Amino acid sequence: MTAPRSYPRAERVRAAIKQVLAVEVERLRDPGLGFVTITDVTLTPDLHLARAYYTVLGEPEVLAATRDALARASGHLRASVAQQVRMRYVPAIEFIEDPVPERASRVDIILAELHRDQED
Repeated sequence: MTAPRSYPRAERVRAAIKQVLAVEVERLRDPGLGFVTITDVTLTPDLHLARAYYTVLGEPEVLAATRDALARASGHLRASVAQQVRMRYVPAIEFIEDPVPERASRVDIILAELHRDQED
């Protein structure tokens, strides 16, 4: 079985989009926006859709407000990507809450419990 093909241009575009989004999200002045960090960006093979993964600190209400704020700002953020990343077609941007930090936290809790059980 062969490994998936690597496309250097797609990787450069992905990294550039991630950088632009990280900077532009910090500049947004939406009151519903929490403390957001763009953790990753993935692109479809045709480069027509960018999935931006993010984390937010706060309660569930903050998470919901941030999700809505990012949805409202997606057009502005796409325009920023169009201005700053040289591409023939600017991908649509979809924001997805990154599940990795939550999973890592659960794993840490489980490991701490196992460690306590072994000490007892």
